[in-house]
Amino acid sequence: MSVEEMITSADTTGTLDGERADILEMLVRHREFLRMTVRDITDEQARLRPTVSELSLGGLIKHVASVETAWVDFILQGPSALGDFENMTEADWEKRAADFQMLPDETLAGLLEAYDRVAARTDGLVATLPDLDASHPLPKAPWFEGDRSWSARRALLHIVAETSQHAGHADIIRETLDGAKTMG
Repeated sequence: MSVEEMITSADTTGTLDGERADILEMLVRHREFLRMTVRDITDEQARLRPTVSELSLGGLIKHVASVETAWVDFILQGPSALGDFENMTEADWEKRAADFQMLPDETLAGLLEAYDRVAARTDGLVATLPDLDASHPLPKAPWFEGDRSWSARRALLHIVAETSQHAGHADIIRETLDGAKTMG
């Protein structure tokens, strides 16, 4: 069975304990906070950018799914999965910027379905990865310090942090749209 098959067939329904359970619990919680920000809104509302930021609710869902995918790929494949940031073209940067946008042909339901698939894959990885200490060097990028490596654990914690940070962004956008709050 391939790693991808093990990941997608993993049973993560309460059978984990310890560190892996803690990582999954936090990730599930912050994903749910993010999902709550888009409850009961239309595709049109999901595309709106009601603040001076370029961010929209749909764009944030899309971005978080993309980032989670990239970091899981990093865990499985190493730094090439994240790309070559030192040699990116303008077209590469534009494609990267599109990860923050809900495009006209995309629907919120479609973005949420894609996010669910990404989440299931990540959850399966947390349950089946043989060693959370396995590490890879980070690719060269302006936002990474020097020659560093990250363990699978560190990459998973980064996914939790990224999800949490963007759930906060989404909460502000949603409150700006119609006053709805994730909590409170």
